[in-house]
Amino acid sequence: MRTFKQMEMGIDKELLSLCIQKDRKAQFELYRQSYSILMSVCLRYEKNKEDATSLLNLGFLKVLSNLEKYSQEAPFEAWIRRIMINTIIDEFRKNRKQKELIEYNDLSEDRGTNVQISYNDADQRFDAEELQQMLTRLPVLSQKVFNLHVIDGYSHKEIGKMLDMSDGTSKWHVSFARKKLRGMIAETMKKLPTILL
Repeated sequence: MRTFKQMEMGIDKELLSLCIQKDRKAQFELYRQSYSILMSVCLRYEKNKEDATSLLNLGFLKVLSNLEKYSQEAPFEAWIRRIMINTIIDEFRKNRKQKELIEYNDLSEDRGTNVQISYNDADQRFDAEELQQMLTRLPVLSQKVFNLHVIDGYSHKEIGKMLDMSDGTSKWHVSFARKKLRGMIAETMKKLPTILL
């Protein structure tokens, strides 16, 4: 049985070479090594693990299809993240109209979102999973724009091109998402017991 070692700046070159040659065991090993990276990206954009897994598999097929184009100069992790994000955006565009009809949210509803909270206190009380759950409660489009801008570092201009919207609309979605998240954090903090320092 072959074993492949993970290189410091990416994936073992022999593993990539075997994947390009369509070696099934090597492809499975690459999937295994890439799974947590790709799943963390998918879970930021999907509300449930089944949909995230479906996206991950679609993205991984694109990774395999494009391995010959991978330049060893770029970090492998950054390269596969970019492919995964592009896959998510492509799928979102494809299903956008249908999802917007099904998951319509009243964006004008803005109750309790101007609450002042201490982010140091919130940081001590919340873990990443709780914050991820809050992100999934945002309207679909606002969630996607927020993730692309705040977490993945895309500019509003880049997001506008990806999602066929203006820079101003992208900025609005980020602002709206921040207000909603601020309200959710404040509401949750009211329910938590006080931490004694």
